[in-house]
Amino acid sequence: MAAALLLHFFKGRAARVPALGAALVEFALAAYAALTFNANNSGQFSFNLNWIPSAGIHFAVGMDGLSLLLVLLTAVLVPVILLSAFRRNFENESVFYALVLFMQTGLVGVFTAQDAFLFYFMWEVALIPIYFLAGVWGGVNRARITFKFFLYTIIGSLFMLAGFVYLYFQTGPTADGLSAHNSALASFYALNLTADTQMWVFWLIFAAFAVKMPIFPFHTWQPDTYTEAPAPATMLLSGIMLKMGIYGCMRWLLPVVPMGVDYWQNLVLILAIIGIIYGAIIAIRQQDVKRLIAYSSLSHVGLMIAGVFSLTQMGLQGASIQMLAHGVNVVGMFFIADAIERRTGTRNIADLGGLTRKAPVLTVCFLVLLLGTVALPLTNGFVGEFLLLGGVYQFNAWMGAIAGVTIILGAVYLLRMFQRVMLGPDSSFTETFTDLTGSELALLVPLIVLVFWIGMFPNTFLHLSEGSVMNILNEVVKR
Repeated sequence: MAAALLLHFFKGRAARVPALGAALVEFALAAYAALTFNANNSGQFSFNLNWIPSAGIHFAVGMDGLSLLLVLLTAVLVPVILLSAFRRNFENESVFYALVLFMQTGLVGVFTAQDAFLFYFMWEVALIPIYFLAGVWGGVNRARITFKFFLYTIIGSLFMLAGFVYLYFQTGPTADGLSAHNSALASFYALNLTADTQMWVFWLIFAAFAVKMPIFPFHTWQPDTYTEAPAPATMLLSGIMLKMGIYGCMRWLLPVVPMGVDYWQNLVLILAIIGIIYGAIIAIRQQDVKRLIAYSSLSHVGLMIAGVFSLTQMGLQGASIQMLAHGVNVVGMFFIADAIERRTGTRNIADLGGLTRKAPVLTVCFLVLLLGTVALPLTNGFVGEFLLLGGVYQFNAWMGAIAGVTIILGAVYLLRMFQRVMLGPDSSFTETFTDLTGSELALLVPLIVLVFWIGMFPNTFLHLSEGSVMNILNEVVKR
């Protein structure tokens, strides 16, 4: 946040270096946290300030393994996204990069908040910058589409706020006696609500998460926003921001209203599976590379939601590592799509073809990221999808079998897109197309390393979230 404010003193391209420097400092801090993290201790790197004593609201943050994974994802991807933005000349660059850093502030706040109202506050902090990033620097239809996105998300957020206010008034006084109620996460976990109450509170809280992920049928803002937003904003939305909804379900929904989750579990799983199949089928029909990746993301998110609501250790662990894998893959895919558009001026699949003859390095990078998305064994996508499908299958074999169709359909639309864009007959762009530059390759190499690192050594990350997942499931079971 401090860096974002300081960027207003820089003009034009001069804002690039301090913005990237701030993101790299954040990455260094996240890396230090990961290296010194004790997976057996859930209350690390915590800070608790009595923010509004009369209301029992604390500026309370802390990390367990689940939080750490998403903070790491944010810290790794934001520098990559900033570097990708350097490839284009945006008007008011200092404002653009300041908004990216403000959004990172909100994202890290969401993933570390231990107080309900701090969580809501940071949730909104993350929403506001993306509205301007998409609305000011987006495509031709940005005004209409960004307004739709904002309307969806703000209404969902207000429902969540209403749910938190209700839960707040069910809590007891603070330890210092200054307030009759408090909004601590632990206090929400300790509430003993009736089953009937939990059934309607579930929808108040779930509304915000359902829109943000998104889950069918609350998804209609997503493909248009992903397509019209500038590439860096699309990467922020797809790579990190949608994880807020999945994380929110795991951290705030399952343990707080477990009986509500149990009651609506089948409905949410059905909606998630519809989203898996629907997103994949629509992706097959797309002619715009960016829009195809957007529908692919919708399909993959449906599988993560299904894994979370299977309420199995395998499903929740699968969602944890798949959030990492999906973030890496989708940011890389959108960067490749942007690189092709910058060189050709089009994203239309029908207009492209034969690019691999002039761009072998881009072809290899594109194929690695694509195969990670398809969930080829030894890549990051395989680990997450295997665990997610196993978790859904443990809950219901038929649901697991239907959800598994996503692997087949994903291979269809992604490999067909790759064949038409990179292979196939030569297009009018074949002779003039240029390969990746050194700086572009340097940007993609860390993502490709993560594709194989997560795929071949998944326990590096799974052991971090294992304790958190078990704590969440224990909270659900005991109540």
